[in-house]
Amino acid sequence: MRVLCLTHEHDGPAGLFADVIRERGDELLEWNVSQGPPPEPPEEFDALVVFGGSMHVDQEERHPWLTGQHDLMREAVERGQPLMGVCLGGQLLARASGAHVGQASRPEIGWFEIELTSEGKADPVVGALPARFEAFEWHSYAFDVPPDGVLLARNPVCTQAFRVGEAAWGVQFHPEVTRDMLEAWRAGADGSAPPIPVDPIDRWNELGRILANAFFDQASR
Repeated sequence: MRVLCLTHEHDGPAGLFADVIRERGDELLEWNVSQGPPPEPPEEFDALVVFGGSMHVDQEERHPWLTGQHDLMREAVERGQPLMGVCLGGQLLARASGAHVGQASRPEIGWFEIELTSEGKADPVVGALPARFEAFEWHSYAFDVPPDGVLLARNPVCTQAFRVGEAAWGVQFHPEVTRDMLEAWRAGADGSAPPIPVDPIDRWNELGRILANAFFDQASR
């Protein structure tokens, strides 16, 4: 399987997802779209994963390439191409699918508990996770569920996961984050983020690996 992973900043790589793709023996192209369009059209790949960034979905004037990301998401959903959007990627997917995306009731930076809905428990991808779990998050914007979407996970702050169509998933948390990425994000926060413990990362990486494999298993079908 050929997988295109789209990133937006140098410190927001595909992380654990890249490891899983290589372990599965699949082909990976990881590309930072802020540097220009990928060298191959997204529709040439068997699956797409779109990751996060510090920018927001409504900052097209500051980041003109965001417009192309909205189009990419919408077109992938229309052709039924397997797609997962993570944090900013999930927000882009939600907005491209007609959902409101805006300031969350409060930021979530650190570890937060998430609960699957009944639809989430039955979902072939998100349902691979426990019914309740602690996830790593770093966001101040949040998405609603698209009009034709299905709510899969939530917590008291916002929607945490949804599916739109049969092959596109959006998650607000960061299943791709590794220990090195977490430590780099903490170091780069310059005191603007609350203290974030690193201890839960090993268990979180187990769950991230489960989610990634569930998505790629579904994409391969």
